[in-house]
Amino acid sequence: MTRPSGDADYARIGPGYARRRRPDPRIAALIHHALGSARTVLNVGAGAGSYEPTDRAVVAVEPAEPMIAQRASDLSPAVRAVAGALPLADGTVDAAMATVTVHQWPDPIAGLLEMRRVTTGPIVILTFDPEELDRLWIGEYAPDLIEVESRRYPKIAAMAGALGPDTTVEPVAIPLDCRDGFTEAFYGRPEAFLDPSVRRSQSAWSFLDRGAEERAVEALAADLGSGRWDRRHGHLRTQERFEGAVRLVVNGGRPGRTGQAAPRPGATPGRRASSMTTSRTIPGSAAWRATRTW
Repeated sequence: MTRPSGDADYARIGPGYARRRRPDPRIAALIHHALGSARTVLNVGAGAGSYEPTDRAVVAVEPAEPMIAQRASDLSPAVRAVAGALPLADGTVDAAMATVTVHQWPDPIAGLLEMRRVTTGPIVILTFDPEELDRLWIGEYAPDLIEVESRRYPKIAAMAGALGPDTTVEPVAIPLDCRDGFTEAFYGRPEAFLDPSVRRSQSAWSFLDRGAEERAVEALAADLGSGRWDRRHGHLRTQERFEGAVRLVVNGGRPGRTGQAAPRPGATPGRRASSMTTSRTIPGSAAWRATRTW
């Protein structure tokens, strides 16, 4: 039996995850822009590979075998490791990222400090603010879901403190047709929550007892059938953006270390400068992997 990795059992809820949790291109653009012109990127809690840039060398770290198995063939193979003990030397990568994963780490602050240790430049975290989760109407039907998630997600101030000075926090407005299947992606598409495969791709539901989940789904189905949901929230079906709890937390780099510069005005975000060269073996490359013993 596969041992659960993090706080959610992906041996149970992981199958089919990649089909529901696809990267949204608008969110991806924000993440890749924040990575600047870094050539080497560490992705911690990489899962099936959502939001990994494909134009840079990526070191993907993921502890759950069911998630590693869903990685596309054109992505870098994942190293099985955990955030709190990254198998990398100090300052190995130019930039690092973690997308909707820190709440699953046993010690999120320790994981962020590890990311800072191995990274010379930007660290980019896509997460949820636990104090803003009740902005989404799903709490009316599944209050336990909000309670569970508010305990799992680390507070934004604590994350910023771990990453260091010059950390910025920006709200991320979610588009109505968001392709990524986290809870807020369906703010204007409530019928999606009636689909068990949608709920399985949102780990929070796995922490509710079966009765609480069934009651939430039955109440939502009844309100959709009677028109009550639309009377209360129907405007969301056509609202182009929803600003809820999703946050982009970015730290630009460690003082005293040479990180990668932000893209020049007019440059394409997420593309590395052609003039950049390096004499070291690029992390994530075949040559680099050949030297590693995990």
